[in-house]
Amino acid sequence: MMNFDLPKIPARPEKSREYGLTMVMDKGLSLQETANMIDAGGEYIDLVKLGFGTSLITKNLKEKVKLYQQAGIKVYVGGTCFEAFIVRGMFDDYLRYVSGLGLDTAEVSDGTMEMKHDDKLGYIEALSKDFTVLSEVGSKIEGREITNAQWVGMMDSELKAGAWKVIAEARESGNIGIYQKNGSVNLELVEDIKNAIKLESILWEAPQKSQQTWFIKNFGANVNLGNIATGEVISLETLRLGLRGDTLLQFI
Repeated sequence: MMNFDLPKIPARPEKSREYGLTMVMDKGLSLQETANMIDAGGEYIDLVKLGFGTSLITKNLKEKVKLYQQAGIKVYVGGTCFEAFIVRGMFDDYLRYVSGLGLDTAEVSDGTMEMKHDDKLGYIEALSKDFTVLSEVGSKIEGREITNAQWVGMMDSELKAGAWKVIAEARESGNIGIYQKNGSVNLELVEDIKNAIKLESILWEAPQKSQQTWFIKNFGANVNLGNIATGEVISLETLRLGLRGDTLLQFI
């Protein structure tokens, strides 16, 4: 959707799409703020994560979910919310919770709690029977080491267990997981992941503009990006289309 037919703009697949995805982090928007975001840029949003455990304390939650779904946006509760149920041994209650909200998408995460990988695969397999599943790989805990080979192996096995996409962890701060402490990309890790897993199957968390720019320059306009701030949807789309200084010359 453009107000002028400018040539040499990279093609973007239409919704609902399998690649070129934008996942937005909703940290507790009101109904009016949700409606405003959808009005301003809903056509550019594919997924909305109700961040961490915010869904458990957000007002008018079912109404918010309906707003997103009516706009053709997949909405799901964050992986930390999933872990909050699992660490209490309440998987069946989690199922009742997300089903009661009318959700058809779920995230499986073990970024904070200790979980056997076989158990994680079991949750993915069970959920994938009724939900579109995203599984998050990587730790939110600074200092918890995961080798590159382990990253790749977990992503591969989680896709085989039924995950639609695997999320490369960065946290909302963008300085852990696939990034260094200063926010720069862990080049060796990202290269190893890219060489082993199809790019369409990976959703890279990229909350910072510099990170979004790096992925677009290196992987193209239709790279899957996540943890985008609610006020940065249009800004990200301009990066994808070469309509911002950082990528202006990328597609000419």
